[in-house]
Amino acid sequence: MITHIVLFKLKDNSEESVARTAAVLRDMEGKIDVLKSIEVGIDVLHSERSYDISLVTKFESMADLEAYQVHPVHKKVIEHMTQVREASVSVDYES
Repeated sequence: MITHIVLFKLKDNSEESVARTAAVLRDMEGKIDVLKSIEVGIDVLHSERSYDISLVTKFESMADLEAYQVHPVHKKVIEHMTQVREASVSVDYES
């Protein structure tokens, strides 16, 4: 199993903007066959070092993660995230 985690810091971190972007991420659920699980979290601490949204996804293999990266549904999400994010960091590991 491969776990793929991305943290997003948004340009506009208002409650409405964060909720809208979290909904865009959650909307991938059930639409990408290689995506085994998805969890989207919204930061509750709001500290100086906090990111606004976390995305945790799981895949059976690296090949499935690679297929996810180029899937049309994910590509649309990338378009949205490119417009709204200030920064992002990620980690991928075997789980």
